[in-house]
Amino acid sequence: MNEKAQEQWLQSAQQMQQTMTESWTKTFESFQNMDLGAAAPKLMAPTTKPPKIKFSPEKLQALQKQYLEEASELFTSSLQGAAKLTDRRFANEAWTANPAAAFSAAAYLLNAKTLTQMADAVDTDAKTRARIQFAVEQLTAAAAPSNFMATNAEAQKRAIDTKGESIAKGIQNLLHDIKQGHVSMTDESVFEVGKNVATTEGAVVFENEYFQLLEYKPLTDKVFEKPFLMVPPSINKFYILDLQAENSLVRYAVAQGHRTFLVSWRNPDASLAKATWDDYIEKAVIKAISVTQEISGSKTINALGFCVGGTMLGTALAVLAARGEKPVASVTLLTSMLDFSDTGVLDVFIDEGFVKYREQEMGKGGLMKGKDLGSTFSFLRPNDLVWNYVVGNYLKGETPPPFDLLYWNSDGTNLSGPFYAWYLRNTYLENNLTKPGKAIVCGEKIDLNLVDIPAYIYGSREDHIVPIGGAYATTQFLPGKKRFVMGASGHIAGVINPPAKGKRSHWIRDDGKLPKTVDQWLTTAVEHKGSWWTDWSNWLAAQAGKEISAPKTYGKGKYKAIEPAPGSYVKARA
Repeated sequence: MNEKAQEQWLQSAQQMQQTMTESWTKTFESFQNMDLGAAAPKLMAPTTKPPKIKFSPEKLQALQKQYLEEASELFTSSLQGAAKLTDRRFANEAWTANPAAAFSAAAYLLNAKTLTQMADAVDTDAKTRARIQFAVEQLTAAAAPSNFMATNAEAQKRAIDTKGESIAKGIQNLLHDIKQGHVSMTDESVFEVGKNVATTEGAVVFENEYFQLLEYKPLTDKVFEKPFLMVPPSINKFYILDLQAENSLVRYAVAQGHRTFLVSWRNPDASLAKATWDDYIEKAVIKAISVTQEISGSKTINALGFCVGGTMLGTALAVLAARGEKPVASVTLLTSMLDFSDTGVLDVFIDEGFVKYREQEMGKGGLMKGKDLGSTFSFLRPNDLVWNYVVGNYLKGETPPPFDLLYWNSDGTNLSGPFYAWYLRNTYLENNLTKPGKAIVCGEKIDLNLVDIPAYIYGSREDHIVPIGGAYATTQFLPGKKRFVMGASGHIAGVINPPAKGKRSHWIRDDGKLPKTVDQWLTTAVEHKGSWWTDWSNWLAAQAGKEISAPKTYGKGKYKAIEPAPGSYVKARA
């Protein structure tokens, strides 16, 4: 840097430091009597009155002192060309090669950290604090200098290096995503359902207005006597369980000798706008259980529920138990909740005002759009699932690489309004499934204490949708013999973890004890390298009865093959 440029940079940095100091001093002062409505108005329903919040003067003074000290250190280190950028958004050398960009990024990181600390220090109830923390996360994620061409040194360098080609490509990507209605997370043109995802061989053997039932072709000469039914979440497409051959839980189950059936949900349209929770339990989950019994000729079956599918399956089993029926011999619950005491970050959206608003909007009819659901879940991790792709697609002009899981993530589904409204009130808001007799489903009082069957319960350690504590809580409500396993990673990657890849770890408590909380359970849990699938497979085999000859055809009697798997319902776009 020549002498003149260095002088200009010094003046600019001094001015920026002064502006930062003055701005944050005013911010700290104004936060003393801050109104939550001004911080996060979009987090609440229109009928919700925002509560007042305040800060301890001592905490504010300590934060202010810390901020000014770190701002001074930043200023000094920037003059020496040594601004530290530890965030991966600024990892490219274009940021450190440009002193102004490096200072801008470092200043942003300092400001974001301070805002986060202020959110943590707010003097209010836990729920309000969580909402403020969520709002701050959204604000700071959106305000990153990496998100704007005018301040993204890496995108600017790429534009120069490509002679503007990256900008032209970015505009094309933007227009493409506007047309398709969502930000591209992967090259969706590479994938096609039934061609290179959802490819396990099988057939549709039953269908009604709610679901298609798939039966998969055996891969072994012998199969277990008791068939195996999988109930995926109705909030997503089923093929998260059957992406490609090497990471398909469906194919793995079939290869282990289980005669496997699966519920493929219909993507709701106007014809299902009035479908209720009761409809889905009686006419879908319970119906799938009975059809699986009839086709297999087995008195009992084994069943698996994933995420919301686990909540639906658990509810269905409680309805059947109330009727004195026990058609399911064992249940597997993957990242599912029956007890909604610990719902993690999603709790910031839920209160009486929000639920009433949704009930008024669609409780008697309507659809919760898949696009809105997808946006909500993406913004739970804004840097990873939103801004990362905004920067790559539009500012850098990149085409995201093919990734089957992200293709599935973009293939959204609608939800029937009454189903959604019942679910919000009876689970997230009132936690009624855990209160014997409180929830009435299909005319029966729900009591999980009646679901007395062996259960394999899995939770993911870093799950942001079903917190590990929420997954573990199921162990305290089902009375049968239970096995709890914790896997590494998050809601999807933790579950879809085939043994052949040798990735991640899982934890098991050898003494089989299930204390009240997951933290207590972890005190003596033992880490095992690799996938939890093998442990689950051994457990399921013990529940599945003797081996019999594998069937040669799909279905039985009135239940005949309707069309090849994966069927037509899964191909309907939201």
